[in-house]
Amino acid sequence: MNIVSTLVTFTLVAGIMTITPGLDTALVLRTSIVEGAPRGIRAGLGIAAGVLTWGLIVSIGLGALLLASQVAYKCIRIAGAGYLIFMGCEMLLRSMRGKGYDAGPALPSSSTSRTQSWFLRGMMTNIFNPKVGAFYVTFFPQFIPAHVNVTLFSMMLAAIHAGEAVVWFTALSIATRGLAQVLAKPRVKRGLDAITGALLLGFGGLLLLERR
Repeated sequence: MNIVSTLVTFTLVAGIMTITPGLDTALVLRTSIVEGAPRGIRAGLGIAAGVLTWGLIVSIGLGALLLASQVAYKCIRIAGAGYLIFMGCEMLLRSMRGKGYDAGPALPSSSTSRTQSWFLRGMMTNIFNPKVGAFYVTFFPQFIPAHVNVTLFSMMLAAIHAGEAVVWFTALSIATRGLAQVLAKPRVKRGLDAITGALLLGFGGLLLLERR
């Protein structure tokens, strides 16, 4: 394939990956519904920043080290699992307490409004998932033509993927506004915290128990 057809194919494949429901989608939807679309968009931007970070890591060769090194992979896996489990427990506890869920896209608690950065949370959720790095190492080479600068071309692929993530998660966040009357109910937001918290705990647990 030439460069143009390669980029078109990658854009289509990466687009399908982006819109496939998963942990990132659940995180953005929960944030948009419980805390408002602007914060959901920030979480989506953070996820896209994580994609770019992994693209940089893989493009300069560190991703290959991650794939080959048991120690490096295990360290990131344990750190990522701990982070996801912490976030999951935080959401589940908030849901069980049932406090602070007002009837609007406001924050569930004053402590959250002081310090929480959903951009950072979205980014760290992506960076602390070593599966993303391992996937990029095996995925990118299929879309890198001969006689190109591998580092620059890999970063271009990562930028395409990140751009698609920004568009998709922004659209998801904005779409929640159309269902504001239903989604703003405290019971709905509390349920979303419980579901998303359980997903985070489950994914973190699987990551922690994984045997490579």
